[in-house]
Amino acid sequence: MGNKILIVDDAAFMRMMIKDILTKNGYEVVGEAQDGAQAVEKYKELSPDLVTMDITMPEMDGITALKEIKKMTPDAKIIMCSAMGQQAMVIDAIQAGAKDFIVKPFQSERVIEAIQKALD
Repeated sequence: MGNKILIVDDAAFMRMMIKDILTKNGYEVVGEAQDGAQAVEKYKELSPDLVTMDITMPEMDGITALKEIKKMTPDAKIIMCSAMGQQAMVIDAIQAGAKDFIVKPFQSERVIEAIQKALD
């Protein structure tokens, strides 16, 4: 497998949880970012195969970062991560080009399923 993934979340423990799920399933985590602005920079630098993007973050939120990345790379694969009750934001994200979304707290099967589907 060995797909390169960038994890974006303002909470370090969330990044750690996702990283743990991904590495156990054979994915390579090439970078982490804690806000949208950092995500856009890291995306340019690392060209990952896929990005997991938190919606609510300081500096630049996930939807703005998604739009920025999509401007650079229209076929970028991005999966949004949201807390319960952010349905409206999730819809915005999907309309802006997100491939899928996963809801916190993460279930590893759902995370892997979303990633496999996005990468196919």
